[in-house]
Amino acid sequence: MSYTIGQVAKRLGVPASTIRFYDKHGLLPFVERDENGNRRFTENDMNYLDVITVLKKSGVPVDTIAEFIALCMTGDTTLEARYDYLKDTEQMLAAKIAELNKQMAFLKFKQWYYRTAIAAGTEDIHFLPGTRDFDPATKREYLAGHPDAGAFRDFVEDE
Repeated sequence: MSYTIGQVAKRLGVPASTIRFYDKHGLLPFVERDENGNRRFTENDMNYLDVITVLKKSGVPVDTIAEFIALCMTGDTTLEARYDYLKDTEQMLAAKIAELNKQMAFLKFKQWYYRTAIAAGTEDIHFLPGTRDFDPATKREYLAGHPDAGAFRDFVEDE
């Protein structure tokens, strides 16, 4: 069975122009064309497109994805290089996730900060007495009593 570019785009949840962009940038050397020049995608092509989509969503540049696809097209002599590439990409993505988790933890802290200020009717509860300076005890209070504080602890320790 083969698929049109429209069917592939719908299946991947992207516009057809994205598939054309991938093709233009060398990411789809495996795709065959029919007698009218239209791209015809196979089920096996969908496996490649899944890899391309995940790498793109992971922030990998198109040129780098094209290099990976070229390795795939080369065959078994590049198995180790492909494995290493994906391992490196995994580590890069894990670092991004860790950073995003820290940012999320900080946002949860700030939500708690404002929720407690709203409950008190004033933000002054988070300032040093008689000032508009943030009271470091506020962070300690959050760390001591909030269920989401563990991830925030990592954020505080990185400061």
